[in-house]
Amino acid sequence: MSRIARPLALYAVMASLIVAVGFIQSWTVALSITNLALISAIMTLGVNIQWGYGGLFNAGIVGFAALGGVAAVLVAMPPVTDSWIAGGTNLGLAGLAILGTIGAAVFVRGRTHGRRRTWATLFTILAGYIVMRIFLDPASDAIEAINPSIQGYLGGLGLPVLVAWPVGGLFAAGAAYLVGKVALGLRADYLAIATLGIAEIILAILKNENWLTRGVKNVTGIPRPIPSERTFQTIGWVSELGHSFGLSPAMTAAIANRLGYALLFLLVLGTILWLAERALNSPWGRMMRAIRDNQDAAEAMGKDVTRRHLQVFVLGSAVVGIAGAMLVTLDGQFTPTAYTPLRYTFVIWVMVILGGSGNNWGAVLGGFVVWYTWVMAEPIGNHLAAALADLLPAGWLRSHILDSAPHLRPFLMGMILLLCLRFAPRGLIPERRAPSTRKPEVN
Repeated sequence: MSRIARPLALYAVMASLIVAVGFIQSWTVALSITNLALISAIMTLGVNIQWGYGGLFNAGIVGFAALGGVAAVLVAMPPVTDSWIAGGTNLGLAGLAILGTIGAAVFVRGRTHGRRRTWATLFTILAGYIVMRIFLDPASDAIEAINPSIQGYLGGLGLPVLVAWPVGGLFAAGAAYLVGKVALGLRADYLAIATLGIAEIILAILKNENWLTRGVKNVTGIPRPIPSERTFQTIGWVSELGHSFGLSPAMTAAIANRLGYALLFLLVLGTILWLAERALNSPWGRMMRAIRDNQDAAEAMGKDVTRRHLQVFVLGSAVVGIAGAMLVTLDGQFTPTAYTPLRYTFVIWVMVILGGSGNNWGAVLGGFVVWYTWVMAEPIGNHLAAALADLLPAGWLRSHILDSAPHLRPFLMGMILLLCLRFAPRGLIPERRAPSTRKPEVN
């Protein structure tokens, strides 16, 4: 199959599967799958920029996605005035203590040398942390005591929720810059360990610092860019259009709401995909792939490998942060406990590998295929388990089969990854490589 026909055929099959869900189950389910697949595809583009362009392994995707979610809370939610009055002063002093600690640590490192520098820096950071906690602890207690059932946090800036998407990218990019400055330039496994560690630190902060994002109490009621289903029911022409297709007003409103999200997400995905393709086919993209394929040769040619790795790592993390903010916007709530490495790291890596690392169109396709499988595995597993259990008499085996049905989802993810590595190691849509100009040898 030709280079163009293969992707078109694969995308046509994927579209047919989603349309089949619309006919068999409902169009709201099909559009819900599409919306989450679009967000997953944006995340895979970010990881593909890091791995497919620069060969950087990010083991902490979940942390950068969570930072995008935090942006949605801090930007779109209205501020809680009483919380700012109760703990704003001490919180500001804690922030000044953090800035003072950073400045003092930089000053100490510039004035000391050798082993004394290490110990002096550690002592400065420890002293600054103690001072910061002196102000932060009473501030957090006062803030969390303000109407804790529905508030108990600072709130946000009350800006339009779409502003949170680029801010989420900036949050993730900032964290990636700090990690990259420390870990890049060392061995490749250091970056994997650093990203894994920073992701766990981010999740621990989000789950325990209630004054920031309510912790495990969750933040609900985040504004949405698309009108709600109830609003769509009040629009006359929407209900009339649905009635012409034999749909009830409630079903029409649900489809209109999800379709609006799909169009908005498709616009973002198309923009990022266009930019990623331009970058990949530019001299910068060719340089990044040259560094990925042979780092030593690139260094010998005068390329600053560490700087370029930092660029691509920050760019990829920013895209993941944008997708994280979009996901919270779609859900309308921020749930720190929902960020698990299985869903936001392992599954995203399966998407990239299955689609084809180094190929942006392959990464997008991988996001759709794996998310579709992830969603459909549960009803298919329950159906298969029930059908098999009906053939067995009552007993431990029948109960075991019924109880094992929910585990089909991670089992399928593992099987997809193994089969892909065995039969299609370069993915469904492999990376396009330049044809070799080497002449065949004549014997």
